[in-house]
Amino acid sequence: MRFLIQRTRSAAVHIDGIAVAESHGLGMLILIGISPDDTAEDIEYLVKKATQLRIFDDEDGVMNRSILDVGGEIIAVSQFTLMAETKKGNRPSYIRAARPEVAKPLYDEVVRALEERLGRSIGTGRFGADMQVSLTNDGPVTIWIDSKARE
Repeated sequence: MRFLIQRTRSAAVHIDGIAVAESHGLGMLILIGISPDDTAEDIEYLVKKATQLRIFDDEDGVMNRSILDVGGEIIAVSQFTLMAETKKGNRPSYIRAARPEVAKPLYDEVVRALEERLGRSIGTGRFGADMQVSLTNDGPVTIWIDSKARE
């Protein structure tokens, strides 16, 4: 499983021109890529890591606070293209992305786990939908975490 985390000042997800998730102020947009062999252990690792990442400024302007510390918002969006293989040719292969029947329950569990860690609901996209995602990346700060690359 992969998380692409962007520190945001604002973010939104639109489907058919309708906002389905919006955040204003400090937060994170987390794009989530799921592979067929991902498990609850991958979810636990990534959710804990993402919510404890010290990527928000303290009073001295040093990135020393987590999303939990600043009370920021999270929007989580499933994005199978994070699992793209690009080694051969110019057309990405998505063979490493989980099929929807595997990925959707795992995505739903990621959302539930993030909400549990934050103690409140988070914004989401809609699994499998054509979405327009916008954000103001603060910093810019963008962090890539792969649960299979822990060592």
